[in-house]
Amino acid sequence: MKIDHSLPLEYSTDQNKLNILGFWIFLGAEIMLFATLFATYFTLVDRTGNGPMGADIFEITPVLIETLVLLTSSFTIGLGVHAMRLGRKNAMITFFAITLLLGLTFLGVEIYEFTHYVHIGAGLQTSAFTAILLTTLGTHGAHVTLGLFWGLFIILQVKKRGLTPETANKSFIFSLYWHFLDVVWIFIFSFVYLKGMM
Repeated sequence: MKIDHSLPLEYSTDQNKLNILGFWIFLGAEIMLFATLFATYFTLVDRTGNGPMGADIFEITPVLIETLVLLTSSFTIGLGVHAMRLGRKNAMITFFAITLLLGLTFLGVEIYEFTHYVHIGAGLQTSAFTAILLTTLGTHGAHVTLGLFWGLFIILQVKKRGLTPETANKSFIFSLYWHFLDVVWIFIFSFVYLKGMM
C-alpha cells in the first residue's frame, strides 16, 4: 500500500480517496431520502384533521436545546478531526467522545419530545401531519442513533490500532456523516419547527 505523506492521513492512499468519494455518493442518496421526507412533510403539513397543528404542540425550549447540542457536536467533531491531523490521538478520542455525549443528549431530548407528543395526542395515527412529522424526526433520530454506535466503534479502533491511514479514513468519513446530520437538523429546525410555530 503506497502512502502519500504530502496529504492528510485520511487521504493518503488511493483506497482512502475512493472510500471518501464513495461516501460522498452515499450521502447523495441520503440527501434524496431526506428531500423526499421534506417534500412529503410540506405536502401534508396542513392535513391535520381533528389533530393539533405544529403551533399547538411545538415547544421552543427542547428544540433550542437540541439545536445547540447538535451544533456544538459539529464543532467538537471538527476539533477531533483537527487533532487527528496533528497526530494527537488522545485529544482526538476525547473530542470524538464529547461529540457522542452531545449526540446522546440530543437523543434524550428528542425521546422526551416524542413521548410528550404522544402524551398530548399527537401520535402516528392522529393525522397525516403528525405521521409525517414523527416519521421525519424519527428518521433523523435513527441516523443519530446509528452514528452513536458507529462513533463508539471508531473510538475503540483508534484506541486499539492508533492513527493509521485506515483508522484516519474511517474517522474522517464518520465526521462527514455527523456534519450531514447537523445540516439536516438545521433544515428541520428552520422549516419544521420555526415555520410551524408561526
